[in-house]
Formats: sequence, structure tokens, C-alpha cells
Amino acid sequence: MKKITIVLVLAMVAVGAWGQERSVLVAYFSATGHTRQAAQQLAEQTNAFLWEIEPFEPYTEADLDWHNAQSRSSLEMADEEERPTIKQCMNITPYQEIYLGFPIWWGICPRIIQSWLDNNVFMLEGKPIYPFATSGSSSIEPAVDYLKAHYPTLNWQQGRLMP
Repeated sequence: MKKITIVLVLAMVAVGAWGQERSVLVAYFSATGHTRQAAQQLAEQTNAFLWEIEPFEPYTEADLDWHNAQSRSSLEMADEEERPTIKQCMNITPYQEIYLGFPIWWGICPRIIQSWLDNNVFMLEGKPIYPFATSGSSSIEPAVDYLKAHYPTLNWQQGRLMP
């Protein structure tokens, strides 16, 4: 499956769907490193600048215990208004094309992705945003639908589930 996805990404680059001639940003959040690996591969294949969206307070293993209703991730995902603080921001205005990566939590993107979008929404308007996600079992479509519903002014493109 991993080889098939890489071949598909390379084919998209070859036909210009994920163009290299533009200024491209791959911004991602990774709690365990899996999404980081996918983002690094995508950045290499698209000749993009790679930026990690990091929480000000890093997640611990206990924070990520989705079986525990009182874990940090569980509490964040239960609260629609929760926005974890990001460690540092960047100027995204020079980038014409954005790839936004995240692991799927509770069927959607982690709240820190919404923190990043909230901080950058005006700089993102008009730019194509290609969501990509990693997941052991979930589809990306509900996460993309969620993003489209909560950020309707942004130019969302088709999402991709990465290995």
C-alpha cells in the first residue's frame, strides 16, 4: 500500500497536480512521528518548504491515550472551541500552494490544526490547500468535510490519506 501511494504522489507531481514550479509549503502536525514521515516524503517529492506545527506544550504518551476520557487529546477533541497553543508561527504569505498534514483524531483533524488555520486564515485565502492525513483505519473524507464546513472561505482541494 505504501508503494502504491508513493507512486500515485509521484505521478501527480509528474502531471503538475502538485506542481514544483510554485512556492510550496508542507505544514504538518505529528504527535507520534508517522505524519512527520509522510510530510517529509511529500516535501521532498514536491520540492516544498517543510514546517512542523508544534504545540507549545508537547503531547506525552498519556496525553494521547484516547482510551482515557480525561487524557489531554480526549478533552481537546470533546471541546469544539479548544485551540491548543502553537509553539511558534511562521509567515506563510510567500507560499502559493499549501499541503496541510495531520493524523486523524476522532475522525477529524486534531484541534491544533484549527489553531494553525485560525492564525493563518487570512493569509490562506485564495491559495489551494491540499489536506493529507495519516490513520490506521479512518478515511480522510470526514476530516476534509469538517475543514470545509469550519473554514468555508478557504480553497480546499481533494484530500489524500498517506501511508
